[in-house]
Amino acid sequence: MFRKPAHAPLIACLVALGAAAHAEPPTVEGQARLHLKGFPGFTLDDADHSYERRDTIQDADGQSHVRFNRRVKGLRVIGGDIVMHIDPRGQFRGTTHNLRFNPKADTAGRLNPAEARRAALAVHPGTSEGAPKKVIYARGAAPRLAYEVEVQGAKADGTPMEKHVIVDALTGGVLEAWDDIHTASAQGTGRSFFSGNVTLTTDLVSGRYYLRDPSRGNTYTTNMANKTSGSGTVFSDADNTWGDNTLANTQTIGVDAQYGTATTWDYYKAVHGRLGIANDGRGAYNKVHYNSKYNNAYWSDSCFCMTYGDGDGTTFNPFDSLDVAGHEMTHGVISRTANLTYSGESGGLNEATSDIFGTLVELYARNASDPGDYLIGEKLYKSGGGKALRYMNQPSKDGSSADCWYSTLGSLDVHYSSGVANHFFFLLAEGTGGNGFGASKTCQATDTKTATGTGTLTGIGRDVAGKIWYRALTVYMTSSTNYAGARSATLKAAADLYGAGSANVNAVAAAWKAVNVN
Repeated sequence: MFRKPAHAPLIACLVALGAAAHAEPPTVEGQARLHLKGFPGFTLDDADHSYERRDTIQDADGQSHVRFNRRVKGLRVIGGDIVMHIDPRGQFRGTTHNLRFNPKADTAGRLNPAEARRAALAVHPGTSEGAPKKVIYARGAAPRLAYEVEVQGAKADGTPMEKHVIVDALTGGVLEAWDDIHTASAQGTGRSFFSGNVTLTTDLVSGRYYLRDPSRGNTYTTNMANKTSGSGTVFSDADNTWGDNTLANTQTIGVDAQYGTATTWDYYKAVHGRLGIANDGRGAYNKVHYNSKYNNAYWSDSCFCMTYGDGDGTTFNPFDSLDVAGHEMTHGVISRTANLTYSGESGGLNEATSDIFGTLVELYARNASDPGDYLIGEKLYKSGGGKALRYMNQPSKDGSSADCWYSTLGSLDVHYSSGVANHFFFLLAEGTGGNGFGASKTCQATDTKTATGTGTLTGIGRDVAGKIWYRALTVYMTSSTNYAGARSATLKAAADLYGAGSANVNAVAAAWKAVNVN
């Protein structure tokens, strides 16, 4: 009989210890996944849950924030996204999510996919090509089984519609719907319409220049030639001088779009260290001269692009001024970070975030032809005269937006419920005196829409306010964040950046109080 040497177990033990000593430490994502399972009281995890990483943010001090989408028994959980916070040693620091209950649901349901499609189209007419998908809907109320039906079509003004309709799988009722088309409401020489003469980085191919920027992820601009389908044709030129500052030249508006994209790219990179919309170095693209007399602009996730109409020529100019370009690209940033659902209060925060960063892009540019301000789309009106789509110092000036939070705010169109966050940001950055951008009133401590208060606040500056909002968006907000959640997110962000109990944290709290978010 063969016998192993008596010291064999010792050798095996030493080999195992050596292997363990040389094992690779877990990645940041790996650490986050361990904590997802290790702290179910915080994450609401159980054996039926699985996770897909969406994004990772790493701070200069070594802290990490890993964002996951959640599935239960293979079904996507709408409203189930979660951010795991990890300290520099890889230890669990906390979570951010909006779930109130473990997102389990009866997966049997009553409706079949065809019935779910009919229910969705009855409320939101259009076409639905793909099969409805079973999901778990967990935004606010107790989680329930539902179908997500994607409905395509066009609105009355020609804006494409890429709507997600959520249908209760038991009752057939429509629980919620939102659109993935996010509207604004509304080294060559470029001769733009809005921003004067600007420098453009272009692409030289076989002796011809193309309006494509290799230094910014190959961002490019196409001419739709008033069509509504397809991707258009990339602008090209023989002498690398583009446009002539007039609308008669089709290149002119292409210059505005390309300049706006480049400036927005530069702002996010220089101020926030973000490399492109998805933070992956990949450029989006622009489509200009869309449709005929089209009074709008929009971002679409499906094409990863911005689309701009020419305006009707009577009331409106083309819809690609600098702040609108920054606004539309920011919708893309939102979709790759917090992914704020385009409905209710989260939809208002989505629109406000785009207004905030569209404004900050305009201020960052320091363009003499389009000086920075807190008006959204003021260049779009042919009449001028201080008219704008939205007014951040006094949102109610447009006749529909809210200055102050009130109990039914979420029932407003998202372009109008955005007013509360726009107002908050203006007060935080510039104060009630306005710092040359117009005075602003505070809100009374009542359930009211319009600001009439006489309180005073001193701003902390737009750069500091912008950094706080960006960190809140990318680290602490989730798809279902409402105004109370935005307050919490910005307070955490300010504490991270400037210290707990700092003057900036106190200023954030005061600005939220001034718009009735307590």
